[in-house]
Amino acid sequence: MSEPQKTDQIPPSKTPRKGIYLLPNLFTTAALFAGFYAIIAAIKGQFEIAAIAVFVAMLLDGLDGRVARLTHTESDFGAEYDSLSDMGSFGLAPALVLYQWALIHLADMGPLWGKLGWLAAFIYTASAALRLARFNTQVGIADKRYFQGLASPAAAAVVVGAVWVCETYGISGKEVMIPALLLTLTAGLLMVSRFSYYSFKDLDLKKKVPFFSVLLVVLVFVLLSIEPPTILFILAFLYMISGPILSIFRSIRKRQKRAQNLSE
Repeated sequence: MSEPQKTDQIPPSKTPRKGIYLLPNLFTTAALFAGFYAIIAAIKGQFEIAAIAVFVAMLLDGLDGRVARLTHTESDFGAEYDSLSDMGSFGLAPALVLYQWALIHLADMGPLWGKLGWLAAFIYTASAALRLARFNTQVGIADKRYFQGLASPAAAAVVVGAVWVCETYGISGKEVMIPALLLTLTAGLLMVSRFSYYSFKDLDLKKKVPFFSVLLVVLVFVLLSIEPPTILFILAFLYMISGPILSIFRSIRKRQKRAQNLSE
């Protein structure tokens, strides 16, 4: 009786299969696409659409990380990809939208003003890159309750929010090119500042909150449904100035405490 033939079995590979998680990176890609589309719309002169596209990118950017955590698909690749997407959507896109909308018209005042226009756009873009690089190096080290410097999505909300409001009320970029220049520089410099901004990352939606908080949220949603560009810009602007204002209050408190300690 012949022996049964032995089939050679290929041992399973010990090397883990390389790949990326699809779902969260789809949201990141969609956010990057929205930022890219904002640039295209700005080149075509469709500034309201460009501003809305940046806000859509913000919404998608806020979802990709949450989707990754909920589905347990967090990865180093996703974190790096998200950072690069943020650079496109909240660094390049807002700067180019502002430049095409208002800063480009500074050249009508002379060559020097024209250079100031594109330099302001570059300063904003470079500040966003530096802000993202600093954030990436501080992950796990800095207090997660606060951002150091204005976050790039918040800066983008202020910049393109101003464009959206002006376009809604029929104000052209040429009419407000000087305020647009100052706003671009302010938002850019605040991104690389050392001012602390509340990150809202310690909010626990599962905990009970005061009834007034629920009413406040409902009021915000009602106002957003009535006048989205104005309310979004006001909220973003208030958040932008909250960093310097809180820093001033903290310094005043420190001086008062020092004065009390010296008097005792």
